[in-house]
Amino acid sequence: MKLILLYIMAVLYIAAGIYHFINPKFYQKIMPTYLPWHMPLIYISGVLEIVFAVMLFPESTRPMAAWLIIALLIAVFPANIQMAVTMWQKQRPNLWIGLVRLPLQFVFIYWAWIYTKK
Repeated sequence: MKLILLYIMAVLYIAAGIYHFINPKFYQKIMPTYLPWHMPLIYISGVLEIVFAVMLFPESTRPMAAWLIIALLIAVFPANIQMAVTMWQKQRPNLWIGLVRLPLQFVFIYWAWIYTKK
């Protein structure tokens, strides 16, 4: 079961990374305004998601990949906060999505943490 969850996680990160290139405007909307270079950061984070996900497959790079994914999840957390704040300010009916994403980030961190040990 642990291996199946690993493969699911890797595929999800690969898909999310690819989506950075398919629809970068989605990510641009949630970028905190205080960060410079929105588009390069969107593309870089997409590449990192793909690379780190691929690194999950070999056992030799799996712990490092899991730690890198955790670092990336922490690094992009301000974008999740920005998304919730923007939805709140614009009184979007789907605000609940932005609010659910915040604690869900901790679930993703835990999911990756499971694979930090050999």
